[in-house]
Amino acid sequence: MSTDTIKYIIAICLACLSSAMTWASETQDTIRLSLQDAIHMAQENSPSAQGARHQYLAAYWNYRYFRANYLPSVKMYTSPRLNRPINSVTQSDGTSVFIKQNQLSTDVSLEVNQNIAMTGGTLFLSTSLTRMDELELETKAFNAMPIQIGYQQSLFGYNDLKWAKKIEPIRFQLAKKSYAEALELVSAQACEVFFNWIAAQSNLEMARLNYSSADTLYRMARGRYAIGSINENDMLQLEINKLNEETRCMDAEIALKGCTQTLCYYLGIPENANLELILPESVPDFQVSMDKAMILAMENAPDPDSYSLSRIQSESNLALAKSNAGLRADLYARFGLSQTSDNMKDSYKNLDQQEYVSLTISIPLLDWGRGKGSVRVARSQKNNIETEAKRGMQIFRQNIQKLVLQFNMQARKVSVAARTATQANQRYNVARHLYILGRSTILDLNSAITGKDTARRNYISSMQTYWSLYYTLRSITGYDFESDIALAELLPIE
Repeated sequence: MSTDTIKYIIAICLACLSSAMTWASETQDTIRLSLQDAIHMAQENSPSAQGARHQYLAAYWNYRYFRANYLPSVKMYTSPRLNRPINSVTQSDGTSVFIKQNQLSTDVSLEVNQNIAMTGGTLFLSTSLTRMDELELETKAFNAMPIQIGYQQSLFGYNDLKWAKKIEPIRFQLAKKSYAEALELVSAQACEVFFNWIAAQSNLEMARLNYSSADTLYRMARGRYAIGSINENDMLQLEINKLNEETRCMDAEIALKGCTQTLCYYLGIPENANLELILPESVPDFQVSMDKAMILAMENAPDPDSYSLSRIQSESNLALAKSNAGLRADLYARFGLSQTSDNMKDSYKNLDQQEYVSLTISIPLLDWGRGKGSVRVARSQKNNIETEAKRGMQIFRQNIQKLVLQFNMQARKVSVAARTATQANQRYNVARHLYILGRSTILDLNSAITGKDTARRNYISSMQTYWSLYYTLRSITGYDFESDIALAELLPIE
């Protein structure tokens, strides 16, 4: 084998290896996505989905905090103190002398608290032990309180525990429904960016195809113009068509890059990746019952809970205003056993009783109408919220009806758009063939090109509208009509 032959074989191998590496790199970077793939990635990575997830988690922990208010709480306290002052001490004869003190006080207490939602009060049980050391005299004393039980509450005040039991469960239910709705709206947004990219890619393909066709026709026309078979006007029109299609190619490339950046950002994928999006071949063809959609929306949509929450909060605000404007009384009662001794063991013997009861009463005698005014403001706000809630629910029902009607009709629109695109493309092929044969005018050809491109865009747009309506309907009803299952069963949100 000659040296030239060996060099030739090596060159071929290197070329094949380079091509294989290039192909592998391109294949590695190419991301093929269906619509469902894009939706799944958007629900995981999109800023909207992440924001909705954090809002739900905040509501979840806030609900956990609310529930903990109705469970017993146990706390331990200690506050050791070192006190070395010089104090004036009155003697038995009425004179005062300055005495230096050197005290160390250590204590520990254990307390159990239980909120009572029915009354709004707090029941507590505690035990404590205190030791006092006189460092100068080297003496010590103990004060033990083995048991102490007490109760405190506002008699005529605002019971926040009672109102919280009405408000917080609805607030948490609203957060769960809002989270499920947000993810479906993310899906609808994913459909929009998905089809926007497909539309931009389709526009670029059509622009390149039209440019190639316009360039071919222009080259053919130059030969026909040279022999006088077409006039100068048609020749100039074909040249204009070519230049216009070239401009559309450049515009389409810029538009596709913008759509690629938006899609990659929303789905959380690298911008330098090669994308290949798969246009759905068809759409599910099923009808949604208006009555069923209305019932599901009332059960699963966050809007009814939002209006219900506003009503209860307005009632709570009115109750708070009334309590602040009227008679207020605070009750505090405590009973315990205690003893003191110079040793810890004896401080738990022969216990003495300790009782303490206080009742604080506050009666507004002159407030220049502030209390009455605050009550009237709260009542007016409550009535206004009632009116807004009724109007909001009416608009909510109307939107559901409109959405269901649009969705039930959209599948037919997609079918019509697909048929129109097929016929428009066939018309373009016929018009181009006839023009080449000289049996059609340039106006007929331009009209066929415009019709073909418009029909293609309309088909993609109708597909986008269908899927956007589909996921919007899912978001407002909390239901997957195609699979006939509630979204709560598909989405773990706790």
